[in-house]
Amino acid sequence: MAKMVTSELHCEAVDKCLQLFGGWGYMWEYPICRAYADARVVKIAGGSIEVMKTIIAREMFKGRLTSRPKRE
Repeated sequence: MAKMVTSELHCEAVDKCLQLFGGWGYMWEYPICRAYADARVVKIAGGSIEVMKTIIAREMFKGRLTSRPKRE
């Protein structure tokens, strides 16, 4: 869960910083452009947020989800 939360916060913080630079933030001459690219790569390479949420939910409900008895 920590990995998911930190990657989301990292991307959110870099997105807000990028907004301060405006269009200049997308030019490779500025360090914020590199930070933005790195944040996106970490988010994707670590596994998408949706996949992490699925794994977390599976672990949280492990052993609790059993088949229900058949009704007659």
